[in-house]
This record gives sequence, C-alpha cells and structure tokens, in this order.
Amino acid sequence: MKTKDVKEMTVGEVYERLSSGGNGLSDAEAKKRLETYGPNQIEEKRVNPVLKFLGYFWGPIPWMIEVAAVLSITIAHWEDFWIITALLLLNAIVAFWQESKAGSAIDALKRKLAPEAKVKRDGKWIKIPGRDLVPGDIVRVRSGDIIPADIKFIEGDYASVDESALTGESMPVDKHTGDLGYDGAVLIQGEMNGIVVTTGMQTYFGKTAGLVENVKGESHFQKAVVKIANYLIVLASILVVIIFLVGIFRHESILKIVQFALVLTVASIPVALPAVLSVTLAVGAIALAKKNAIVSRLTSIEEMAGMDILCSDKTGTITTNRIVVTGIVPMGTFGKADVVKFACMASNEENQDTIDNAIFAKAGTMDELKDLKKTYSVIKFKPFDPVSKRTEADVEVSGGRINVAKGAAQAILDLVNGGPETERQVGDTVADFAQKGYRALAVAVSEKKDEWKPAGILAMEDPPRGDSAETVKSAQEMGITVKMVTGDRMEIAANIATQVNLGNDIVPSEAVSEKSDREAIKTVEKADGFAQVFPEHKYHIVELLQKHDHIVGMTGDGVNDAPALKKADVGIAVEGATDAAKSAASIVFTKPGLSVIIDAVKRSREIFQRMTHYSIYRITETIRILLFVSLSILIFNFYPVTALMIVLLALLNDAPIMTIAYDNVSYSRTPDKWNMKEILGMATFLGVIGVLVSFLILFIGKEVFRLSNEVLQSFIYLKLSVFGHFTVFVTRTKGHFWTSRPALPLVAAVILTQLAATLIAVYGFLLPAMGWQLAGFIWGTGVIVFLLTDFIKVYLFRLLDHRAVKMKR
Repeated sequence: MKTKDVKEMTVGEVYERLSSGGNGLSDAEAKKRLETYGPNQIEEKRVNPVLKFLGYFWGPIPWMIEVAAVLSITIAHWEDFWIITALLLLNAIVAFWQESKAGSAIDALKRKLAPEAKVKRDGKWIKIPGRDLVPGDIVRVRSGDIIPADIKFIEGDYASVDESALTGESMPVDKHTGDLGYDGAVLIQGEMNGIVVTTGMQTYFGKTAGLVENVKGESHFQKAVVKIANYLIVLASILVVIIFLVGIFRHESILKIVQFALVLTVASIPVALPAVLSVTLAVGAIALAKKNAIVSRLTSIEEMAGMDILCSDKTGTITTNRIVVTGIVPMGTFGKADVVKFACMASNEENQDTIDNAIFAKAGTMDELKDLKKTYSVIKFKPFDPVSKRTEADVEVSGGRINVAKGAAQAILDLVNGGPETERQVGDTVADFAQKGYRALAVAVSEKKDEWKPAGILAMEDPPRGDSAETVKSAQEMGITVKMVTGDRMEIAANIATQVNLGNDIVPSEAVSEKSDREAIKTVEKADGFAQVFPEHKYHIVELLQKHDHIVGMTGDGVNDAPALKKADVGIAVEGATDAAKSAASIVFTKPGLSVIIDAVKRSREIFQRMTHYSIYRITETIRILLFVSLSILIFNFYPVTALMIVLLALLNDAPIMTIAYDNVSYSRTPDKWNMKEILGMATFLGVIGVLVSFLILFIGKEVFRLSNEVLQSFIYLKLSVFGHFTVFVTRTKGHFWTSRPALPLVAAVILTQLAATLIAVYGFLLPAMGWQLAGFIWGTGVIVFLLTDFIKVYLFRLLDHRAVKMKR
C-alpha cells in the first residue's frame, strides 16, 4: 500500500483493504502473508568474496601486469614472472582489504529493526520476532518501544514519537488515531495500537535502506588512475606495434621481438601507482584519526580535497538536537523567572520528556530559581492530555495552594478566557516565534480556584552548535559552498540558516522534486538550504549536484541521512550518529559539531598534493623509459636496458617512494581536482626532456667512453635510476625545489635506494660492473640536469596556470 493512500484512508477502509479486524489475523493467515510479502527485514545482496577478489585482476593496470607475466613465461624469464606476479597479487590483496568493509550500511540498518513486536493473533496478544510481522497485523506500542513496521494508529488517545533519525524533525511528533507511525521511530510517551500497513523494504525505513543499497559508482580517484593507465596503455601499444612491424621488416626473430615486448610492457606498467597512492591515503587516514575523523573509505580523502559543495543536515549536525528555551515573554504582572517557575511546576522531571527537560535546564541557569525545587511540592500532576493539549498540576507553595498549566497557546487561551487584549498579545507573540522558527509554549497560573491568569510564553528551539557559524565561514573561505538540508519546517530552517550565516534562500523539497532535472539543478545550485525534505530528496539533491560536475560532501547523523551519505562523494557521519549513518558514511567524526571538518579538509588537500606529485613523477618516468627504450631499438637496434633492470627500477625507485606519503606539503585554499591536462602535460614534457638527456648519456657512453654493450646497459640503468629520483624533487612542488623542505623519510629513502642502485652498478651485483668513475659522471650530470629541469618546470607551471585562468574567464 502506498503511504499517501494510507494517510487518506479511514481506519475502517484500512481494515477492509488489508482484510483484517480488531482481533487481528489468524495464525494461518499470517503464515500465508509471510510467504507472500516476505520477512519484515532489509534485504541483503551478498557478493561472493572469491568473485570479489578475482575482480581486482580485471582492469587496465592488472591487464598490463598480466600481459607482462604471460610474455615472461613465453620467453622463459622466470625471475621476471615471479616478481611481476608478486606485484599483481600485492595490488589485488591491498585493494580487497580496503574494500572489505564496504556495504556494512545494510547490516547496520538491518540491526536497527525491532527484535520483537507485541501483536494480536487470533484475538490474543502475543510476542513474536519483528521479522514475522505482516501487513494486517494489529500491534501495540508503548513508551520506549521502537515501532516495528509502518503502522496506522487505530486505537489509543495519544503518543509522542521521536522521528528525528528518520525525517530530521527535531521536535517530538504527536500521534493520534488515524495517523501513521514509521518503522524505526521511537515512542517517547503514550500507548497506542496500530495496524501494520507495510513491512520490510516497502516501509519508509526500508525504502531508505534501498536507496543506500543502490548507490554505486567510481570515485574520482579511481577514474584518475584509469585515465593514467589508459594513457600509458595507448602509448605502449602504439610503440609495441611499431617495433613489431620494424622487427618483422628487419627479419628479427620472434623471440627477440617478444623479449622487447616484455621489456616495453614492464616499463609501461605503473605497477606501484595504485599501491603508492593507497599508502598515501592510508597514512593520511591515520593523520585524520588524530584529528577526530575516522576514515572508512580511503578514496573519500581524495574526494574531500576536491569537495566544492557541502550539504549539511541540520538536526544534530548544525544544531545540537537538544531542545532549549530560547526566549521568554512574560504577561501581566509576572516576570521571566515566574514564567519558568510555573512551567517547572507543570512539568514532571521523572518522565524525562524533551520539553520538560528543557524547562528544568533553563531554570538551572537563572539565579532566582537555584533552589526552586525546595519552594514547592506537587500534590497532583495531570500529564499531557491530547484533548486539552496541556499539562496541569496542583502545587503546594509557602503561601498556600496554586494550580499551574502549560501547553499549546490556544489551549491556554481557552483556559484563561482573558479577553481580546490577551488573545491579541498571545497571537502576536506566537506569530513572532513562528516566524523565527520557534515553537511556542504558553504557561498559566491560578492562585484562586478557577481564576486562571496567563503567566507568559516560552520559545523552544533546537539551537545551532556553538562552532557551526565559524565552521561555515571557514568552509566558505576555503572555496566550499555550504547548503543546509533538513526535514524541518521552512521557518525553522530559515532561522537556523540565518544564525549560522548560511544565507536566507531556503526552498521546500517541492522546488526540487516537482521539477525536471534541468530546472531543478538551477534551484539546487542557487539555494542556501532545503526544508521539509525526505531521504529521497536528500539523495536527489546530491545526485543532481554530482551530475553537474560538483564534488559533493554530505553530513548527517540519522537513518534519514544514510542514502545521501552513501551517495555523496564524501559522506560524513557526525559525532553521535546512528549506526546506519556511520556505516553509510565514508568518514565518521568522533568530536561534536562541524569544526573538525575544516581540519579534515586541510589534511585531505595536503594528501591530494602528495598524490598529484607522485602521479606526475610516475607518468614522467614511464614516458621517459618507454620512449627511450623504443627509440633506441628503432634507431640504433640496441636494447639499452634488460627486463631485469626494469624490474630493479620498479623495486628500488617505486617501493621507497611510498615515503612520499609523509612528505611536507602545503594545502591549497581552493578545492583540489584531478587536472589531467596539467598532470599529463607536465609529465609528458618532463618525460621528453628525460628522453633527450638519456640519448645524450647513451651517446657519451657509446662514443666518448667506448663502453661495451653490457657495461653500457649498466651505465644507462644507473642513469635512469638516479635521474628518476631527482625527478621526485622536481615534481613535488610547483615552485622551485627549495621552496618546500622535503620530509626526512623521503630524503632517507632516496639516499638509501640510490646508494644501493649505485653499488649494484659499480660492483656488478646482478649486472655487469661499471666502476666508480662512470658512477661519479652519472651523479654529477644528474645534479646539473636536475637544476636546469627545475627552472624549466617552474616556468611551465606558470604558463599552464595562466592559460587555465584565461580559459575560466
């Protein structure tokens, strides 16, 4: 049954539609319906872990590694085969481990369902597992119970229900006969019976879970790695085809051509690219944990660096999710302290009612009321009555007995019968509070029997956190647009948005849901916030922004936020969030409020800088080796390096470069995004310079030093290794290398690995020995080329930045 239809039906019509009645279903009928509708639980889609693991061997980079492994077997290069296979397995294991916790949002949502329900079967009340409920069942819920399915209340006077985790409504919602109760909501007060109208995935709660389950898609990080891999695959493929054709034209043996294909394929594989970037993210996650941000999906760190829009839930995120008395308007001869005093007398602290707690808390802040509880004694207390819409109490005070009452403004007006002037004053005050998004609570007192006087009106609200306004300002200064998304009313949303300096352009959900995507996106991009939204609206808002090239962050704490948290590029569960929100999110804050998000953004942008620096370095080196090796064979019919040397380069140059995860960098003041034109353009330029220098070194080794082919290969190997690590210091900053001091782990890794590479080449471990004199020449030349390249790089970055600015204009 559709929720809209159920809302409009009478209780009798629902009974008829569901073929049920006051005695509930028979046990036999319930079993039939359980087979028809299925269990009252969230459906799960389990992925076979073996198939999931095998999936990591499918993709551009795995394909390149697998081709290299096959070629190694073809020409019986078993050492290369085992090393290449080990790299392939390492990448798959790391990726599988990172994603092992994915999909836990569904588990958390499933656990949230009520374990038991009190249901009427065959005219008798029994307890059954919540999963066995079916449409048509009659259930009873009372204070403290979780509503076990979507129900229509059919019997009982009144219930106060907390739906904040589901709808974002900060205040408890009053329910009466004929109203709907949602699966997962909590009864705060009252006891009512209801008829189950929907169960499992068809409930409001289940549809929310369904939205979470359906969220899929690649991160920008994954897309960037694929683009880099595709670029290198295309380049390597073109070169391999050219060399094959030339080899056939030269009448070379197929074995020799396959050997070249192996060298070129190994040279073109950025085998360590996924691993180095993943380690960089993992180290960043540890740093973020120290800043009270727990990362559950590593790629969200890179996404946060590029986040340009932050959609923030209001209740419990921007606000405290705690009702407070925010204003007092006394009436007649009474003062503010009198209004709060009488409100306390008309409250029951033992009930732990949200509104009563707020009133007692307010009294605790007023010096005149410090010893209030000692000044009166409640003789009789009448709890909230949904008919009269007020609470009342007979109270013993030092001057005798008085009666006090608190409740809805109109209910108190009916009680006091104060005349037109009182009605006008109360009406104006309530209207003023409503415009500000406050809920009005009127208070009255009777010092003589049945002579009620209005004492005043209290304004209640869920206030912003103390750091929310400053956080919004800081985010805006860092190029992030903040938009509030809440299930609360327009007036409340507008008031909170104003208090935290978000802006006053708040629009209702209909402004998005009832328009085409083309029209809706204009509203979504312009609006400062959205009110009266349901989970599907939050999800749609995030989806629209993503479709228009925004990297979207979403913060929240409730079940109603889970779909949008999962859909967002960066889903952030704030402190105190529900299990479902935490599981759906990619980052969980352990500190209250939003202020930690600024630290997280700064750290994420630093991590992003390290990732782009490494990407430029890795592509530069790949291009340099690819072009140099290919052109050497084409022009000179000479293999400048062997496959073993390529593997040594990968081990000694790439593995230690993981220390770039600890490098010193500065975060940017604007969102960072993968600029593939800049990355590939700079890498290609530096790679071409490297190729020219490599040919110069080859010429010197062959024509000047007259080296044998074997020693010349060692000579070239050391050049590629040493110059490669000099490239790290060229690419780690857009400015000159001295403008940012490299971290000690990075410097130490470079020194140790290049010392090892030098000793291998000098003394001939695994390679032909070349001696210290040739090694000294390589190091000296490397320093000179490094300094010249650094100056050229700075000029090129300035040129690229200038062109990017002109294109934006």
